Amino acid sequence: MSDINWQDYSLETQAIRAGHQRTQEDEHSIPIFTTSSYVFKNAEDAALRFTGQKSGNIYSRFTNPTVSAFQQRLALMEQGERCLAFASGMAAIMAVGMGLLKAGDHVVCSRGVFGNTVLMFQNYFGKFGVTTDFVDLTDTAAWAAAIQPNTRFLFLETPSNPLTEIADIAALADIAHQHGCLLIVDNCFCTPALQKPLTLGADIVVHSATKYIDGHGRCVGGAVVANEDIIEKHIYPYLRTGGATMSPFNAWVFLSGLETLALRMKAHCDNALALAQWLNQQSAVAKVHYPGLSDHAQHDLAKSQQTHFGGIVSFELTDGKEAAWRLIDATEMISITANLGDVKSTITHPASTTHGRLTPEVRAAAGIKEGLVRISVGLEHLDDIKRDLLRGM
Repeated sequence: MSDINWQDYSLETQAIRAGHQRTQEDEHSIPIFTTSSYVFKNAEDAALRFTGQKSGNIYSRFTNPTVSAFQQRLALMEQGERCLAFASGMAAIMAVGMGLLKAGDHVVCSRGVFGNTVLMFQNYFGKFGVTTDFVDLTDTAAWAAAIQPNTRFLFLETPSNPLTEIADIAALADIAHQHGCLLIVDNCFCTPALQKPLTLGADIVVHSATKYIDGHGRCVGGAVVANEDIIEKHIYPYLRTGGATMSPFNAWVFLSGLETLALRMKAHCDNALALAQWLNQQSAVAKVHYPGLSDHAQHDLAKSQQTHFGGIVSFELTDGKEAAWRLIDATEMISITANLGDVKSTITHPASTTHGRLTPEVRAAAGIKEGLVRISVGLEHLDDIKRDLLRGM
């Protein structure tokens, strides 16, 4: 299968077929290569591989056939040149920062990113002399105004977590490139099945493969997709040295997840849209955040850069935290967990979980209210999801 040009095929076919280099056993399913090291033909072969003059596996911290298959497949699906896999989504973001940043650099980041991403930029990159300014995701003027001469990159998630705000990727890419910066997009919520940031001008895409790429809540992993130059010069050296490596077993699980990604994402989106419309009619709900609703501030933008609206729905209850916790505790079937992207619906209270380590001031600036509830809408029957939510309303 190595001589097939998979770029000529659709995303659904790439997700099932690409990246598999059949061994001499002619297997139909991708095997798991559970080996830490590889045997060289002779001393010269070893020397050439270590110096990069000859391709081939060296050590599974940075070269493994199963992980390579996952990387090749995801790179194709994102329409990127190269992908590197990591032990988690946060490890992928760490790799981007460690590979691109140095003391004295500056980052502009959206406020509506995952809480640990905020903490990574503030608490960890910050201790090494990197400063970060946080701006509203949808305010392009604020992004442009925040850029400084030492700004290295702009970082964002779209849709945002948990308010599902939408960034204009193409506009922010233009702003970044006008100032000599890179644009980095966390595509965890949409995956390449719904959105391809690189085709809209982004330079780097990061993923938490733990979420929709797996789709079944089994493994933790992450990925970075970019052009060959960025990966080879900046990200790969960190992976080879730092060792935040995806395991072969996890890569094998994620490969399986990619095979059904397009089908699952459409089903998630269909359920999420119907649930958001239903929540909009409930008297206990003050506001619903879902880009598929016509009153969402970036509804038209979401239509233009996504194929569907995503599987995350957030809503605010009129009676605040007490009502939010009461609703969550009353659920019988929906899983109370902060993870998302699973075939099983999950529910959480962002202000006390995913964003709980942020200060109240930072949460308020990001729009994370005490009455906010986030649902990752799964693939159960929609009537059962509604019935479970009604228990606490």
